[in-house]
Amino acid sequence: MPHFQTKESTPVLLLFLFLLLSASCAVLKTNKQKPTLFLIGDSTVKNGRGNGGGGLWGWGSFLAEHFDTTKIAVQNHALGGTSSRTFRTQGHWAKVLPNVKAGDFVMIQFGHNDSSPLNDTLRARGTIKNNSDESQEIDNLITKKHEVVHSYGWYLRQFITEIQAKGATAIVLSPVPRNTWRNGKANRNDQDYGKWAAEAASQKNAPFIDLNKIISERYEKEGEAKVRSTYFNTTDHTHTIEEGAKVNAAAVVEGIKQNKKLELNKYLQKSGRTARL
Repeated sequence: MPHFQTKESTPVLLLFLFLLLSASCAVLKTNKQKPTLFLIGDSTVKNGRGNGGGGLWGWGSFLAEHFDTTKIAVQNHALGGTSSRTFRTQGHWAKVLPNVKAGDFVMIQFGHNDSSPLNDTLRARGTIKNNSDESQEIDNLITKKHEVVHSYGWYLRQFITEIQAKGATAIVLSPVPRNTWRNGKANRNDQDYGKWAAEAASQKNAPFIDLNKIISERYEKEGEAKVRSTYFNTTDHTHTIEEGAKVNAAAVVEGIKQNKKLELNKYLQKSGRTARL
């Protein structure tokens, strides 16, 4: 016998459908992964194990404090001693890239170790000093393997290409300044690694944060004496102590805010306290 829907049953049916739809939406929302901000770079991003060993810190250890981590995860995969070349050739990037998904972000900051020799028995980590497609073939004295070495900019462009292929956003940063001064001016890199990083980012339509410029301008306002005594120790001119790393992390956030189109802005803490720049 066919069933006929009565007027009395209509509200019950609508309520059932509403509850079913709400449950489905809740499941979809729960299953949707929040994005991740990955950091790759050298010891100025993560010094040692990232726990302040020897009193030294990289800015990546304090960056998560500026984000709403209920909405975005922050993972610091930087490794001391690496260059844009050896982060790849030693297999570190191969461990990070498979975890990058659409909607994620990857910040890239190399350069301090790229000025090392291309081939020696100590590190063999240097890159060609420009942003060209120039390459040089070597027989690596450490790995005992034949290797084609490329430019600093070339390696950055490879990172960007692979990140963008995943549907993620690659963000290139110029290297932080060292604690070296000339006539009251902080260590700038706008004629070498900062310049080449900006060029590589532009070629691949990737956002660029001139971190070196932001930090150097702050250093110069505060003066050499304060910077030396507050942000660095007396023996290391490259790696910051805790206060310096926090300032550098705040500078990264400032760089994000300067790029209004960068989607990463919406994950920043709205009421958190940050170091003033």
